Amino acid sequence: DAPVTALPTKTTQIIAIYGKGGIGKSFTLANLSYMMAQQGKKVLLIGCDPKSDTTSLLFGGRACPTILETSSRKKLAGEDVKIGDVCFKRDGVFAMELGGPEVGRGCGGRGIIHGFELIEKLGFHDWGFDYVLLDFLGDVVCGGFGLPIARDMCQKVIIVGSNDLQSLYVANNVCSAVEYFRKLGGNVGVAGIVINKDDGTGEAQAFADAVGIPVLSSIPA
Repeated sequence: DAPVTALPTKTTQIIAIYGKGGIGKSFTLANLSYMMAQQGKKVLLIGCDPKSDTTSLLFGGRACPTILETSSRKKLAGEDVKIGDVCFKRDGVFAMELGGPEVGRGCGGRGIIHGFELIEKLGFHDWGFDYVLLDFLGDVVCGGFGLPIARDMCQKVIIVGSNDLQSLYVANNVCSAVEYFRKLGGNVGVAGIVINKDDGTGEAQAFADAVGIPVLSSIPA
């Protein structure tokens, strides 16, 4: 439980999902967001990976225009970004992609910070969502990717991992970041881990037991 000392003021549950590239975060989030929407919840899915592939499963393989590229195009044209330019809906799920710079042409973390600043200007906290799901790369340690944990922008973190060293290394990094910021007074907690492509070796389960987090779901290989 988070070390909260006052009554909560937010009704929207903001959950950040972390894991190494290719581990199945987008797969997990597409299914989770769709399931929540089918249960009558108002859900916003935000892709925070520079690859901008979080929402493509929901949109039949098509990528949503990203906030960064739309913002740059509108700025050149002297126009303001409107919510309909960057937020899209399908099967009850609202979806956005922050995007990122081209390879070698900028910092992905800075892109994320700029993207969040823009959606806050658009009134992000007044949209009345039940859940906001954030898809983050976990194997990049720069400050931009740790933003939700460092700035208390989410309440919980869910890790997606599997029974391999790389994904568990990333999972441990995320748990360490959460612990570090909690010592500084942060309120973000780790909700647990989703084991994807579970081959039955039990390594991810052993990791979860060692760091004291629950296994939320185990998806067979």
